[in-house]
Amino acid sequence: MKLFTTCAVVAVALTAAVPASAKGCLKGALVGGAAGHYAGHHGVLGAMAGCAVGRHEANKRARLERQQQRQAVPR
Repeated sequence: MKLFTTCAVVAVALTAAVPASAKGCLKGALVGGAAGHYAGHHGVLGAMAGCAVGRHEANKRARLERQQQRQAVPR
């Protein structure tokens, strides 16, 4: 239960701080927090790393989608 509470607090704090750029961060924080918890009681560190990885992957996916849309538009 402590793990869930920690992940929830981190997710809410990150969402409240930057609501527009939380895409990918919440999911990554939850997964990273759980992995960090089971890998040696480092849930908070795992949540922070998961958030960073989630944001990176979300930005990468968005960039690829923008490139595909530009290529699909005939000129």
